[in-house]
Amino acid sequence: VSGPNLSREIADKQPAAAVVACSAIAAAEQVAQACATAYFRPYTQTDVIGAELGGAVKNVIALAVGMAEGLGYGDNTKSTIITRGLAETARLGAALGADPATLMGLAGVGDLIATCMSPLSRNHSFGVNLGKGMSVEEVVAITSQTAEGVKSCRSILDLAAVHGVDMPICAGVTAVVEHAMDARDLGDQLMSRPHKHERH
Repeated sequence: VSGPNLSREIADKQPAAAVVACSAIAAAEQVAQACATAYFRPYTQTDVIGAELGGAVKNVIALAVGMAEGLGYGDNTKSTIITRGLAETARLGAALGADPATLMGLAGVGDLIATCMSPLSRNHSFGVNLGKGMSVEEVVAITSQTAEGVKSCRSILDLAAVHGVDMPICAGVTAVVEHAMDARDLGDQLMSRPHKHERH
């Protein structure tokens, strides 16, 4: 089950939608029926790879967006990171056999936007603190919740390397998390990359 599903808003019964992905569509439909409410609308699909990938990579991109906010950058910067982060996710998805439509839907761009932009997002909030100059260890010490992107960024980057997929935002976040780069240098590194066609 994946999508723009910030738990506090769901607990408050605010309207939200999600995707139930399963290789067996009948099972997906059964789960969707079991969790459907007047305020929670589940859709179904069979692209498990796309749903899983969208749910994993968005946490890393949210760390980058949070860092940008912590550094004082505005909505242009954050929107750029979200959009190019989606492009990175789509490239890895294509290499792994995900349906591109999944990453344009609730489990992809929907979840990405919510996780990157909301102060309720653990990964976004963690990134904000990194952008303000705190170390990973310092943020962990003041945080009671897990920011999944901190743990998964290396695995995602290694998976991308195996498949020959370029993921510069994920690479930069991993470098910051692993103390190989300061958050203040991440923007300069990304902005100085060679110019290319947007679809690459």
